[in-house]
Amino acid sequence: MISNVILQSTIDGIKAITRVELCVMDTEGKVLATTFPNTSEYEIETLAFANSQRESQVLHGYHFFKIFDDKHLEFILLVKGENDNEFTVGKLAVFQIQNLVVAYKERFDKDNFIKNLLLDNLLLVDIINRAKKLHIEPEARRCVFVIETKIEKDINALETVRSLFAGKVRDFITAVDEKYIILVKELAQGDNYDDLYKTSRMVLDMLNTEAMSKVNVAFGTIVNEIKDVSRSYKEAKMALEVGRIFHSERNIVAYSHLGIGRLIYQLPMPLCKMFIKEIFNGSSPDELDEETMVTINKFFENNLNVSETSRQLYIHRNTLVYRLDKIQKLTNLDLRTFDDAITFKIAMMVVKYMKYIENAQR
Repeated sequence: MISNVILQSTIDGIKAITRVELCVMDTEGKVLATTFPNTSEYEIETLAFANSQRESQVLHGYHFFKIFDDKHLEFILLVKGENDNEFTVGKLAVFQIQNLVVAYKERFDKDNFIKNLLLDNLLLVDIINRAKKLHIEPEARRCVFVIETKIEKDINALETVRSLFAGKVRDFITAVDEKYIILVKELAQGDNYDDLYKTSRMVLDMLNTEAMSKVNVAFGTIVNEIKDVSRSYKEAKMALEVGRIFHSERNIVAYSHLGIGRLIYQLPMPLCKMFIKEIFNGSSPDELDEETMVTINKFFENNLNVSETSRQLYIHRNTLVYRLDKIQKLTNLDLRTFDDAITFKIAMMVVKYMKYIENAQR
């Protein structure tokens, strides 16, 4: 349904060009948009005209016009004046508003289709048939972006994203819940994941600047058929969640770059607890103090290089070896060996995941 704001903007534009006063009413005589006051006094005439067989008439110094949506009466247009000029302006206004009604109806239908597609509410045969009916190419390269806003129902952010891609008629912007904005973007043949990152950065910068909204952006993998769009959407949602756990410093997360965090995210909690119990011999990883954790992280950053790590930490090589020996006593893992280092890294990620789940359940 076309909004009153759009109707008002349309007739304001027509008045600015033609200097003719206009008013749009619903079929019950209620004013929806107007460029002049005291329009409520024509409610009775509007109701009588709506129930008549005429498509236009002149009454009390006004032209009355009917505006249809697929043979269904949608609006009544009043144009101030009785001469041919006002009649012509009225017919042009009717034509313009009818086209807007059709366009917004198609946009509404496409929006519903995309929402149902994302949520897996459609059968495969329905996806193909409805896509063709709505003139949506069933075979095209697409990717789904999920934009998380800090404020629920952030209308400013939604409208900013829509304006950003307003010229891209093959892209779809919608919202399936109160916190996420969804962008289904059609890609050129040569577009790759670097281009997707650039698009994410553009959205992020625009929302931070224009809508004053702090957001996070995640995107799934590229799909080649419209039936697979829901998969890209689920991947983007997972990327957002996994990024929140393991990459909290990032505000752009790609599903393809989640690494081992994606596997840990799908582990059942009992298995996680059993794994941690075995690694830490019943102890808690929280027993590792901040100094030890800084040492471990720096050691991993330098690819298990003892000399380089001690240099960057401004400590003696023997001090670093002592700290690594301390960790080995607690966990039976020697971080100087690749296999043990990988096991410890995974264990710490599992601990992080468990804490996140426990906090979320509170």
